[in-house]
Amino acid sequence: MARARFEAAAPSARLADGTLAHIVRSAYAGGWELQVDGTPQSHVDLDDPTHLHFEYVARMGAVIDLLRMPGQPLTAVHLGAGGLTLPRYIEATRPGSRQQVVELEPALVELVREHLPLPKGASIRMRIGDAREGLGRFPPGLHGAVDLLISDVYAGAQTPAHLTTVEFYTAASALLADTGVLLVNVADGAGLAFARRQVATVRAVFEHVLVLAEVQVLKGRRFGNLVITASHAPLPTDWLPRLMAAGPHPAKVAQGAELDEFVRGARVATDADSTPSPKPAGSVFER
Repeated sequence: MARARFEAAAPSARLADGTLAHIVRSAYAGGWELQVDGTPQSHVDLDDPTHLHFEYVARMGAVIDLLRMPGQPLTAVHLGAGGLTLPRYIEATRPGSRQQVVELEPALVELVREHLPLPKGASIRMRIGDAREGLGRFPPGLHGAVDLLISDVYAGAQTPAHLTTVEFYTAASALLADTGVLLVNVADGAGLAFARRQVATVRAVFEHVLVLAEVQVLKGRRFGNLVITASHAPLPTDWLPRLMAAGPHPAKVAQGAELDEFVRGARVATDADSTPSPKPAGSVFER
């Protein structure tokens, strides 16, 4: 009851679908948590933007750290704003980076900007609109020039179907530089049917693909997040296995023959037959 009263008093915004977004103090890691309809969406530490609390976000950060030279600015596109955790991370670790963020919900953007303000001087431009439509609205100079594209879009607790298809990933690919990297957050549970299709779909577009995930999630034994990493150029994987095994929970990098087996029998998702990601049970977010 006390937690419910606290959340009711927390900064909030009503989104277009009627759900409520709240910003609450994190009871587990310090900093702040953005929650949408009771689902934790982002963790933000204003005092230390390099603190990546959510495991899948930390795995994305591990890949970002390996891009180009350490500390070198990046050109990055983020589909889905959340609490702007990774734009803040890139600004902190790679000052001078140029970043574009596409978010459907203007009320969410204003909530985050007001209560979790971005660093002064950061080159982070916000664009309001659908993530897929946004891919076609970037200036011509950005096409073929993006070092990093992150797709982490959720409507409530599910990724919309139109952001899971071979047509979508083909459009995303057109933005990337020759050595650019795509990162996709995929949430799935037992059996991993959705995740297998997603990996097969990304592999239909990109020559080099690997998956980062906690071991039990990758085996389909519990609901969780998998990070698909893809590029047209070989990926910098030398240090990733050691980073993944370091925790906080043992994770691994799946690639090559292991991914061949992972996607065996999985159909590539198209605009004609795609589905949203599975909705997790409410108990997934109980801590």
